[in-house]
Amino acid sequence: MTKQAQFSGEHREERLREMASAPLDLLVIGGGITGAGIALDAQTRGLKTGLVEMQDFGAGTSSRSTKLIHGGLRYLKQLEFKLVAEVGKERAIVYENAPHVTTPEWMLLPMIEGGTYGKLATSVGLMMYDSLAGVKRSERRIMLSKAETLRREPLLREDKLKGGGYYVEYRTDDARLTIETMKAAADRGALAVNYTKVEELLYEGGKLKGVRVVDKLNGETYDIFARKIVNAAGPWVDMIREKDGSKQGKRLHLTKGVHLVIDGGRFPLKQAIYFDTPDGRMVFAIPRDGKTYVGTTDTNYSGDLVHPRMTTADRDYILTAANFMFPSLKLTAADVESSWSGLRPLIHEDGKSPSELSRKDEIFIAPSGLITIAGGKLTGYRKMAERTVNLVTGQLQELGRASYPGCTTDRIKLSGGDVGGSAQFKAFAESKVRDGEALGLTKRQAESVVQRYGSNADRVFQRCTLLREEAEQTGLPLDVLASLAYGIDEEMVATPQDFFVRRTGALYFDIAWVQRWKQLATAYMAKRFGWTPEVAEEQLRRLDVLLRDAATPASSE
Repeated sequence: MTKQAQFSGEHREERLREMASAPLDLLVIGGGITGAGIALDAQTRGLKTGLVEMQDFGAGTSSRSTKLIHGGLRYLKQLEFKLVAEVGKERAIVYENAPHVTTPEWMLLPMIEGGTYGKLATSVGLMMYDSLAGVKRSERRIMLSKAETLRREPLLREDKLKGGGYYVEYRTDDARLTIETMKAAADRGALAVNYTKVEELLYEGGKLKGVRVVDKLNGETYDIFARKIVNAAGPWVDMIREKDGSKQGKRLHLTKGVHLVIDGGRFPLKQAIYFDTPDGRMVFAIPRDGKTYVGTTDTNYSGDLVHPRMTTADRDYILTAANFMFPSLKLTAADVESSWSGLRPLIHEDGKSPSELSRKDEIFIAPSGLITIAGGKLTGYRKMAERTVNLVTGQLQELGRASYPGCTTDRIKLSGGDVGGSAQFKAFAESKVRDGEALGLTKRQAESVVQRYGSNADRVFQRCTLLREEAEQTGLPLDVLASLAYGIDEEMVATPQDFFVRRTGALYFDIAWVQRWKQLATAYMAKRFGWTPEVAEEQLRRLDVLLRDAATPASSE
């Protein structure tokens, strides 16, 4: 089997059978960014590693964030200096290892009369941020006058504006960062499978030895055994702890964050903004791919974990905040094209509001041996993985296993990241775009492929050559068919949702594109996977539910 087939949607069952065939060193429960990071780190250090995810990779929190690898400026207010320092330094590492899914983004922090940040506080705060986060000289903060602030973003309200702070964050595609990390782990031999739910924990002498899982796509069950099991299930970690009988002491506190997407023609933002809301919270407005997205909310949540939704109250809160800072726009509910809602699995602290809860991660070790990693931020995923794998390798050594090397993921290029480093990515991308145009793609189509897949763009372009005739037969554009085929072959796409939501982000940032190609793409997948007409119809129905819910709010949770 080729290295690429190791992560194919058509070979999921083979991977599950392989996982069940012999004990693993480590089994990870949860395929978000934390689980993916653990799998990559562990496999790299020589542990035979498996991972199961009950939905698609990144389908929970890891595709529903603010899509920033950011240093957490607001955590300075909570005096979490160590957190700011750690995640600030991590930004540069993530950028170097995956420049195609991470890019520097200058952020403007407008200073408003009566707002959260005055001139002195902003200047000192950003200076501390630069120092703690190890920000390189070319990206250190700049303080702006009112006129300079308005020149960078004319949509800002003038009447209360005093000036601005200008500093760098890093924008990312969170779902693609997760999948590229997972692919990097699979390339090194990790066994990872989506749509595989842990139904039961298996014990021997009171110690956790394995799990019984069910393949949600065909109903088959498997028993998978491992010397160590890590629970990295995000919002679901307490459910695994309950199965283990070890949910005691600290517990999760879930909060929900909602983002709205508005067309750039209606919200022509020139510059990413981090701004005050009337109630004292802070919100981001960020331009991306011809759209502007705004968020986030921060409210307690106790509803459906799989499918949190935007409510009318969420939508109206964000629109009110945007109209407060950009009053000339007069945005209404009719301007919202799409949205997403994500859950933050934070550690509960009595008496604290959602926005006050720490974003730090913690590791819990149960009497059964179950290791749980909870809390944390997207930006800190690699360090969370390092701490978890350090614990696992230490325990294995105590059991008599040979010593393991330390973490090296700070130097490992993620899948698609072999582009010559951040300094060479622009030249790399320009060259690859020309290759795509030579195959008959438009410049925009070629740019999209290169930006999304990085050094794997060649593998998509190969399919453009091979599938030209099939594209005509299916009615799909060549770039769409090549991307979909690549997703099935090498990114474990198993449903239309996987492709349209997480592999491309289109359900959020180009919802009309999803509507246009959903039926033809589903028909192609039905042919590839041998679906009956009923299965294909059900897959299309599930995608339609997501399309509806992205654009239409629920009346309540």
